[in-house]
Amino acid sequence: MSYDGRPARNKHPATDNHENAADQHDNAAKHPREAAKNYEEGKHETAAHHAHTAHGHAANARNEATEASRKHAQEHGGGQQGSGGTSNKR
Repeated sequence: MSYDGRPARNKHPATDNHENAADQHDNAAKHPREAAKNYEEGKHETAAHHAHTAHGHAANARNEATEASRKHAQEHGGGQQGSGGTSNKR
C-alpha cells in the first residue's frame, strides 16, 4: 500500500526515505514539548534528554532526505554518488 492507502504501483526508490523522514520529523516534534514540560516541573536532566533526542530525530530525518535526494540524482543521471560532485545532466 502507498502512504495514502491506495495499492502502490511502481514504487519510487525514494518513497521509503520520504516516509521515514516524515516519521522522524513527527518524533522530533514531540520531544521539545516534553522537554519544555519537564523544565517547568524542575526535571532538568529529563528535559535535556528529550531535547537531545529531538535533535537526533531531526538528524535522522535529514539523513533520510539526503538519501532520497541521492536516489533521485541517480535516477536522473547523477553518477557522482558520495564524491560531493554535481552533475548538470538531465
